[in-house]
Amino acid sequence: MESSRAVRADLFDPASLASLGHVEIIARWVVDGFLNGLHRSPKKGFSVEFAEYRSYQPGDDLRFIDWKIAARSNKWVVKQFEEETNLRATIILDVSRSMAWSSGPTVLAKNRYAEQLVAALSLLLIRQRDAVGFIRYDDKLRTVVPPKARTAQWRRILHALEEDGSGLASIAPEALLQAARLIRRPGMVVLISDLLVESAAVAEAVKMLRAVGHDVTVLHIMDPAERDLSMGGEAVFADPESGLEVTATVADVRTAYRKTVDEAIAEWRDTLQATGAGYEVFTTDEPFGVPLRKAFAARQRLP
Repeated sequence: MESSRAVRADLFDPASLASLGHVEIIARWVVDGFLNGLHRSPKKGFSVEFAEYRSYQPGDDLRFIDWKIAARSNKWVVKQFEEETNLRATIILDVSRSMAWSSGPTVLAKNRYAEQLVAALSLLLIRQRDAVGFIRYDDKLRTVVPPKARTAQWRRILHALEEDGSGLASIAPEALLQAARLIRRPGMVVLISDLLVESAAVAEAVKMLRAVGHDVTVLHIMDPAERDLSMGGEAVFADPESGLEVTATVADVRTAYRKTVDEAIAEWRDTLQATGAGYEVFTTDEPFGVPLRKAFAARQRLP
């Protein structure tokens, strides 16, 4: 049992896994391991299914003529097909400056963790023939990739991960509303962010997505030190987006800090769950298989 777990990259320490290759390689390892440990979905995957015949009309693609019927009855008919996917999904990634933070050299930065999670989640959905889109934002929309179910879509998303970002602010509500424009029928939206924004505006955007039938999951990415403030000594606490700095002894503020963080997480959880959205906190030392299972669970809830 232990040996089978050991080969699953989705259960590896993220920082160790990141040192072994590029994001493309890591995502493939993670997804392979995740799928090996997953109970298969009872839902059918993507298919291009025959719908009906109709009479040939000049200009129709000759590839779709049923030549057997033509030979048998001397009638030219064209096969019509209906393209189906399980769902249309959009992954939204926060690339604001606060996402670039890490508490130390042995801990993966939030943005690097999130990028690998995006690559793995999008590959997982594409392998199941779901249509996947991608949005990156900081103080403006940096990338908007409409959902598609083609294999080449994953390359587009990987390329988008290399584009510029790291603006000072986060416009999460605008990014969520952009996702709604990309998905014309009920689908899935996954927001990946450290959520250093006001919850009310985000909740309002999520509520609008939920009102038109979208399943929304918010993955709250935190560095372990952000969650527990486990460091010692004196430290300078800086907001990377506003530039505000405060010097304090960690021991003096740790209890109050942890209480504040717990209250903030509880507020996010209550606010988002009240809209019907999923919400989970993930630290950057947590294996990728955990958030993948959470995001995949949202997919499974869709009709």
